[in-house]
Amino acid sequence: MMSMIKVENLAVSYGKPGSEVRVVKDVSFSVARGEAFGLVGESGCGKSTILGALAGRNKQWTGLIAIDGESIEQKRTRAQLAKQQMVFQDPFGSIHPRHTIARTLLEPLEIHGIDRRQERVAKVLDDVGLPQNFRYRFPHQLSGGQRQRVAIARALILSPRILLLDEPTSALDVSIQAEILNLLKDLREREGLTYILVSHDLAVVSHLCDRVAVMQDGGFVEIAEKRQLIEGTVTHPYTRTLMDGSRGYVPAI
Repeated sequence: MMSMIKVENLAVSYGKPGSEVRVVKDVSFSVARGEAFGLVGESGCGKSTILGALAGRNKQWTGLIAIDGESIEQKRTRAQLAKQQMVFQDPFGSIHPRHTIARTLLEPLEIHGIDRRQERVAKVLDDVGLPQNFRYRFPHQLSGGQRQRVAIARALILSPRILLLDEPTSALDVSIQAEILNLLKDLREREGLTYILVSHDLAVVSHLCDRVAVMQDGGFVEIAEKRQLIEGTVTHPYTRTLMDGSRGYVPAI
C-alpha cells in the first residue's frame, strides 16, 4: 500500500544561516493511508517541529516529504495545503475570539473558493457533534471541549485527507479528553483519515495510534507498535521511562 505520508532524512533548523540550531535530526518514517501515527516525547524534543514542517509552517527543513505520493517543497500550493489540516493544543488561542463559529468555519471555504458553504458548515457541525445553533455563538460562550470540537470542524471543512494533531487534548479536563479522543477515533474510521498525533502522554497516544515514534533530542529512539505499548514490551529505556511517567505516581507498598 502506498504511504499517505513519507518522510526521509528530515532535518529542521531554527535561526539565521551560520547560527542555526538543528531541532530535528534526520528522522525517517512513513504513515499508511488511514493510519494514526504518534510522535511522543518531552517538551523541546522536536515533535511539534516535525508537524510544523509537514504543515508548511516551518520552511527551514531539508530531506524529503511526500504527501499522497507527491513530493512537497518548502513552498506549497493551495491544494497541497488543503490536503492536510492542523488542530492545535489551545482551542481558545487558535480561534478568533470576535468571530462567530459560523464565521470561523466559513473563512477557509472563502479562502479556497469552495461552494455550498452553508451546507458544508451544517454538515461539519453534525460531524463533530455540535448543535446547529452553535454557529451563532462566540468562542467565549463555549466550553473548552466545545471549542476543540470547533477547531476540529474547521480542520475538517476543507475535506483534508490528513489531520495533524498537536497535543489536541492536553488543555482539557480528563473527562473531556476522552470525549475528544473518541470523536477523533470515530472521524478517522468514518472518513478514512490519516493522523499524526503529537503528545507527551503515552496513554493518549496508545488510545488513538497504531504506531508511535518515541523522540529524544531531535531524533527517534524507537518506533513501537500499539501492542508493545499495551503489553509493556518496548525496547528502549527512554520509552520505558515515558511509560512509567504516563501511569502516574505509584505509591510504595
